[in-house]
Parts: sequence; C-alpha cells; structure tokens
Amino acid sequence: MSVSPNFTIVTLGVADLARSVAFYQRLGWEQRGDVSAGITWFRTSGTWIGLFGYEELAADIGVPADSPTAYRGITLALNFGDEQSVDAALAQAVQAGARLVKPANRAEWGGYSGYFADPDGHLWEVAFAPGFPVADDGTIDIPR
Repeated sequence: MSVSPNFTIVTLGVADLARSVAFYQRLGWEQRGDVSAGITWFRTSGTWIGLFGYEELAADIGVPADSPTAYRGITLALNFGDEQSVDAALAQAVQAGARLVKPANRAEWGGYSGYFADPDGHLWEVAFAPGFPVADDGTIDIPR
C-alpha cells in the first residue's frame, strides 16, 4: 500500500489573520470560509492556501510557536506562461503589500523567475519555466 499523493491544502501560519486575508484578496484570489472561525482558504489552480493564526496552528500541531526565520526551507511557486506575466505578477504582489525579495531574472535552468514575501514572510517564487507548460486552468505538468 502507498500513501495517495492527494495534496490539497497548504496552511500558512500568520501573525495577523485580517492583514493576511486582505493581502491575498488584493492579489485577486477567490476566498472561501468564514474568517470569524479563525481560518480561511484561498483557491489556487490545483490546491488551496489556508490562513490560520500562527500561534493557533502551532497549538493545533502540538509544537512550540518559535519565532519564524526569514528562510524556512520552503517556497511556494506560481508558474506563468511567459516572462511578461511573471513581471506583472511580481508587480501586483508588491502593490498588494508583498516585499520583493529577488527581482525576476533569467535563470541558469532556462527559465525566468523572482521571489516575493507575503506579509508574514512566506516566500513565493513567480516563474516562467519553459519546460513546464501552463494549462488553461493554471496547472502545470512536469515531464518525465
């Protein structure tokens, strides 16, 4: 038996739920759930992003709510079909309140990407990866 790769939600611990909700709303992402319940979700092309209080998430897991570091060993990625869309997405994220971490540039792997941090420092890569074509629904396929 194997564990099904049924990856459906990434939950981000956030210091200020209202601030983070406003940021993702400014990106234009579809929101679901009642924020008054202490958690909300935003639809992405293949999964959901959950926003939950940082301390509450740690308590739910049963771990200490240590202060997060700037680099946490993880990035989330948004893939687009061309370089212009990468530039536009980075600009919109910054306008919505993100911090530009790394401006987009051509990468040694043949693509084009940059990074922003959301209000809680979660790092997002915004990329055009020519080898990962973007479907009309926003999903990608990674060839074998």
